[in-house]
Amino acid sequence: MNTTISNSILSASIKHAGAELFSLKDNQNKEYIWEGNPDFWGKHSPILFPIVGTLKNNTYTINAKEYQLPRHGFARDMEFQLIEKTQNRAVFSLKSDTETLTKYPFKFELQIIYSLEEASLNIEYKVINKNEGKIPFSIGAHPAIALPENFENYAFEFEKDEALKYYLLENDLISNETKILETSNNLIPLNYKLFENDALIFKTLESKSLTILENSKPYVKVDFKDFPSFGIWTKEQAPFVCIEPWLGYSDTAENSGDLFEKEGIVVLDAGQTFNSKFSITIL
Repeated sequence: MNTTISNSILSASIKHAGAELFSLKDNQNKEYIWEGNPDFWGKHSPILFPIVGTLKNNTYTINAKEYQLPRHGFARDMEFQLIEKTQNRAVFSLKSDTETLTKYPFKFELQIIYSLEEASLNIEYKVINKNEGKIPFSIGAHPAIALPENFENYAFEFEKDEALKYYLLENDLISNETKILETSNNLIPLNYKLFENDALIFKTLESKSLTILENSKPYVKVDFKDFPSFGIWTKEQAPFVCIEPWLGYSDTAENSGDLFEKEGIVVLDAGQTFNSKFSITIL
């Protein structure tokens, strides 16, 4: 089942499965979200919750009891309920149940709120703690922006001139090895060699927006002021790039396994609500 919202400039379509955005078109019917061809990658914009990335041995502990979670958690594989809908706004909800409690022993409600504002799609995450105590979680976005021209025709422009230090993955975990993404006039031309060691993972960034340029002209901008961490990823020869605002990231090899001690984790008090938002703007 799908839901579409629209305004005079854009339309966005969302699957109820995973509350996943799968289409963002302008009023000329140009598509900006990756089509999901499984020959490259069969998703479009999955929601990462209650973890981002990979746990060491896919395992974590709460009060010395072991639990298992797959990479990026389970929300992307679950059916959300549409709880509110207007012309340009849709709210989806996922609540903990007997299935989730076996993997993640906390009561919660996760709401994903999509809204269109002129040429921007706003995507808001709301985590409501329905537990008697604190809950630890990470949450992140994974939208794949379609790149219809040659990959080398595109470039990144970060908001600020900064040393772009990223961490390398080793066996899907964050290693201690880092590299600096070299910029020229604040620009990074795209090429597939950038991703030969998988995703580029930034634990922290001063920039809170990134613009994709197509043939040196602004194409798509992603604003992510609520997200301290960030990932960028594609696959060899794939005609898309994933721009990923995160709260949290994969374990390190040194991680203790206790989810409350996990690097980058968010801890939410009982009865409290957590909000974060990012936006995709068509330029």
